[in-house]
Amino acid sequence: MGICLSARIKAESPSYTGVDSKYVTSGENDLGTKSNKVSSVPPTSRSEGEILKSPNLKSFSFSDLKNATRNFRPDSVLGEGGFGSVFKGWIDEHSHAATKPGIGMVIAVKRLNTESFQGHREWLAEVNYLGQLYHPNLVRLVGYCLEDEHRLLVYEFMPRGSLENHLFRRGSYFQPLSWHLRMKVLYGAAKGLAFLHETKVIYRDFKASNVLLDSNYNAKLSDFGLAKDGPTGDKSHVSTRVMGTYGYAAPEYLATGHLTARSDVYSFGVVLLEMLSGRRAVDKNRPSGEHNLVEWARPYLTNKRKIFRVLDNRLEGQYSLDTAVRVSALAFRCLSAEPKFRPTMVEIVKELEQIQDSSKETGNTRSSSSTGSRYKRRSVDDSIDCHRSRSAIPYPRPSKSPLYA
Repeated sequence: MGICLSARIKAESPSYTGVDSKYVTSGENDLGTKSNKVSSVPPTSRSEGEILKSPNLKSFSFSDLKNATRNFRPDSVLGEGGFGSVFKGWIDEHSHAATKPGIGMVIAVKRLNTESFQGHREWLAEVNYLGQLYHPNLVRLVGYCLEDEHRLLVYEFMPRGSLENHLFRRGSYFQPLSWHLRMKVLYGAAKGLAFLHETKVIYRDFKASNVLLDSNYNAKLSDFGLAKDGPTGDKSHVSTRVMGTYGYAAPEYLATGHLTARSDVYSFGVVLLEMLSGRRAVDKNRPSGEHNLVEWARPYLTNKRKIFRVLDNRLEGQYSLDTAVRVSALAFRCLSAEPKFRPTMVEIVKELEQIQDSSKETGNTRSSSSTGSRYKRRSVDDSIDCHRSRSAIPYPRPSKSPLYA
C-alpha cells in the first residue's frame, strides 16, 4: 500500500515555472535534536535548554535584530521562503551590537513567519545542527533570537546568493555560470554533504536554493530545518515522515519513508543534473515528456552520442567530451533507482577531484593553441571576469529562496 502525501506549494521564485512542494505524510513527526561536532561517534540527545545554551552561538534580543535590520524594512529583504523572510543587517563584529548600514559585519536575519508551514521544531533543529557543526562548506550560524513569539536566526551573509538564482535567473547580475564554476560549486557542496554524512547527519533537503555562494563562489549548505540524525548501530535507515522538495527527494524515501545517506546522494544527483543541463528539476512549461528532468535526461546520460541533448548549450566549448561523459556518468550513478548502487558522498568528492584535475591537465595542453587558450580563459578566469564586470552592479531584489537568494 502506498503512502498518502499532502503537498504544500512553496514559492521559490517569482519566475519559477515548475512545482516546488513540501511533502508531508501522517507518519512519525520526530525531527531529531541530536548531533555531533566533528566525529562519527553516535550523537547524544540534547534538551531544548541545552541546545540554546550553546557557547558557540550569540543569543540576540528581538530589539537587537530590529535595529540591525532597520526595523525589518522592506528594502532590507534578501529573500522569502517557507520559513519566512530574510533581511540584511549589520552588527559589530566583536560586541554583536547593531550598527549603521555599511559599518561592521553584514548578516542575514531569517525571521519565522508565525503562520508558515515550518515552525519552532525546524527552527530548533537548525540551531541544534549549525550550533555544533563546523565546516567551510556549511553556512555559519552566528546566533538566534527566541523571545515571546519571535523566532529568528542570524547567519553570515553570502554575497553571491543561491545557486538557484545563478542557474535560473536572468539579468545583468546573474550571468550563466561557466563550466569551471559549476564544477567548483558542485565540489564544495559535495564536501559539505560528505562532512554531514561522516557526522551521521542526513541533510534531507539538498537543492539548488539551499546551496549558497560566497564572493569567491565557494558553496555552503544552508537551511537545516529538515536535517535528521542518521541510523545508528545495526540499523540501515531512519523511519520518518516524508519531507523535502518535489523533484529532489529519492524515490524509495517517497515510497517508504526510509531515510538514508543515499537519499541525499540522489538529491545531489538531481542538482548535478540541473548544473549540467541548465534546467529545473521540475518545469511544467516544457513539453509533457520533459516536465521531470531526471526522467527525461536519464536515457541520455550514458550515451556519448546523445549526451549533448542534455548539456546546457551555453557551456559549449568549455569542456572536453571525456569530462562531459565522466560527469554525466556520475549523475547517472547518483540517480540510480536502487540506493545501493549510488556512490557515497566521499566517493563523489574523490571523483569530482579527479575530474577537476583532468580538466586542468586538458587546459594546460590546449593552452599551446590559440583556440585552447580561448576556452581555458573562458572557464578558469570566469570568476575574475565576473567580479570585474559586476563590481558596479547593485545586487538585485532576489527570488524567494529559503535563506537568501
